[in-house]
Formats: sequence, C-alpha cells, structure tokens
Amino acid sequence: MTTPFDYGVAFSRNIGWVTEDEQRRLSTKRVAIAGMGGVGGFHLLTLARLGIQHFHIADLDTFELANFNRQVGAGMGSLGQHKAEVLARMARDINPDCEIKIFPRGVDASNLSEFMAGVDLYVDGLDFFAFSAREGMFRYCAEHRVPATTVAPLGMSAALLNFLPGGMSFEEYFQLDGKPEMEKAVRFLIGLAPALLHRPYLADETRVNLAACKGPSTVMACSLCAGVAASEALKILLGRGKVWAAPHGIQFDGYRNRVAHTWRPGGNRHPINRLALAIAKRQLGV
Repeated sequence: MTTPFDYGVAFSRNIGWVTEDEQRRLSTKRVAIAGMGGVGGFHLLTLARLGIQHFHIADLDTFELANFNRQVGAGMGSLGQHKAEVLARMARDINPDCEIKIFPRGVDASNLSEFMAGVDLYVDGLDFFAFSAREGMFRYCAEHRVPATTVAPLGMSAALLNFLPGGMSFEEYFQLDGKPEMEKAVRFLIGLAPALLHRPYLADETRVNLAACKGPSTVMACSLCAGVAASEALKILLGRGKVWAAPHGIQFDGYRNRVAHTWRPGGNRHPINRLALAIAKRQLGV
C-alpha cells in the first residue's frame, strides 16, 4: 500500500517541543553541509527528520569498506557509490519534498559562493584533516555573516563550537593560517576539545597517526554529534535558546558520562591551550 507523503503528519511528533509555527519556519530554512562522511551524513538525516527540507550538500568521495564502522550511508548496497548521492536519496526517502542541491566534486574557491547561496546555517561535516577546505568555508561564513557550527567526533564524545556573526571567527580561535599541516592538526585537535575528555581511554595510541591523516573513530561519537548539531541548528534557526559561541566550547563524553564547558579567550592563544599545544607538539615531534 502506498501512503502519500504529508509534511504535517510526518513531523507532527515534533510539535510540543516546537510550535506549529516554528515547524513551519524550519521547513523554509536552508542548511549547507560540506562532507557526507562520518558526521555529515548523520547531520543531514537528523536535520531532515527535524523537518528542514532545503539543503546544499557536498562530497567528492565514494563509500568503501573502511567507512562501515561509523558512516550512516555506508553498507554493502552503497559500496563504490557517491556519498552525497546516497545520502540525498536517504534524505528524500524521509521527505520526498526535500530540495537538495548536490555538489559532487566537493567545495572549493570556484563554487563556494554557489554552495553558500541563500544558506541560513552552515554545519561542518568535513574530514578532520580537510584544513584548506574548512578554513575557506569558515572564512566565507565570517565574511558573509552566516552562522556556522562544528561538532567533532572524538573518541566517544561530541565537541561543539559555534561561530556566530559578529563573534569570534574560526581563524581567530584556531590560529591555523600559515601553519604546516601537522601543526594545523594539533591546533585543531586542542582547540576543538581543550578539556580532552576522550584522551584517557584511548586503547591503542599507535592507531593515531596525524602524519598519515589517520585516526580511530566510533559510530557513537558520530551519532552524538548529530544530536548536538541539530539542537544547535534548531536554536540558531529559530532564534530561541542560549547558543554558546567561541571562545566557549562544550564537550560531552558518552564513555565517561562527563561534560566540560570550556572558555578560552584568545582561542589557541590562551595560556592553557598554548601549554597543551607545546606538550602535544613535543610528544608528536611536530
């Protein structure tokens, strides 16, 4: 039996936590997500279930076996298929009325303006090591006053940073400009989660190889990140609720059942972050 799609019925169980008018407003919002891998795919599907139905998504990769442990679109049926195409199909299966513009070659300077056209919010789903793309994306958001959120999957935790118009920018916080790639990796890691809640339970340190752009991951972290990112998206898009922006950061760790709220004025220039950076760089030989 075929049941026709009805937006009101499909998302009626959201009502109560949002009003009917807020649900209608969410349906008109446009969200850009660069990266459809570890967290990006979860972000898209979670926001689609929230009732948002206008998206710009980008990825240049295809699914492989190594993605199975954490990426929501990865499975035997999607091996070798383009990640953005697979996730777009999954989102349209939730809401056939979803308007999704796909950027199958990723995002760079040549199409960044098109990718961000008419966008109300940018949600970061890029690979940890995609520093050039990430720097360009957040620079655009700062210059064009587009709110942006990034929630990093670290261990079994979610580490949140928001960058809002008129506030501290991504570059002001992380201080990546002009740094070598290895140092960018260390600065990004320390800046994302200064509390390092995930660090004590790393079981095999040899699996962390920043030089080879590799590290362990879990589906728990990706799932947590999507819930956090969607909650921030709801608050930002509806203008409702407290949104902590950089230099504030929040990390929730599911393994340790702990939450840390950090405040680092100056970002990675803050004395505590500078000390953590010096220790990490010495340990890693950066």
